[in-house]
Amino acid sequence: MEMGKGEEQGPPVGGPMVLGRATWSTVCVYLVFAVVGAGAGWLVGVLAGSLVTLPWAPMQGPARLLTSIPEPWLPVVGAVAGLVLGLVAQHEELVIRLTADRVSLTRKGRERSFSRDAVATAFRDGGELVLLGHDGGELTRQECDMDIRRLADAFTEYGYVWVDADPHRDDFRRWVPAAPGLPEGANAFLAARQEMLKKKGPSDDDVRELRDELARLGVVVKDAKRRQYWRTIRGTGPAAD
Repeated sequence: MEMGKGEEQGPPVGGPMVLGRATWSTVCVYLVFAVVGAGAGWLVGVLAGSLVTLPWAPMQGPARLLTSIPEPWLPVVGAVAGLVLGLVAQHEELVIRLTADRVSLTRKGRERSFSRDAVATAFRDGGELVLLGHDGGELTRQECDMDIRRLADAFTEYGYVWVDADPHRDDFRRWVPAAPGLPEGANAFLAARQEMLKKKGPSDDDVRELRDELARLGVVVKDAKRRQYWRTIRGTGPAAD
């Protein structure tokens, strides 16, 4: 593991750097959604036309309504719906803003900002960007599919310490109900979070909120195949003894 990138290099003099999906990639996403939406609209029109020729087929009323819509409005409506879905997808993507003294992460219109002094280490763990504080706790863990070298170079250029792997990866243990060594109350949060994780997945807002609650108890949690793995922060809970 390569440690300490950025320790001997001062931050750049220039302005902030914003990392997100490249412009060409964003255009491609919108184009794909629009084309798929237009195709879906055309296909709906074809299917509706086929249904009205079959008196025994169900949904005759909606089919007749659709066939009454003049062309090319169904493909146009489908393309617009596709563009809206593309906008939603872009809204959910992570945008990183780096300056000499602060890193800001924005997703779904919500921004989380951390001073450079608070960030001890940055790295990517699988498909997630992780910022660690000086006590070993996670300041944040965000889904991030950006190129890892691009991330490493950007954080290093702005004077943050980037490492190639989680320095605490060997401390994580898989959570099981009533797991020993956790601070009081943590098992209840983990049990509730496990149920939400199975039903809604790791990106759900409630699942993320429970991660924050566990962090307040001194517990770091990460997910793999909808299983929870945990460790405690130094100086918290029975596991620190």
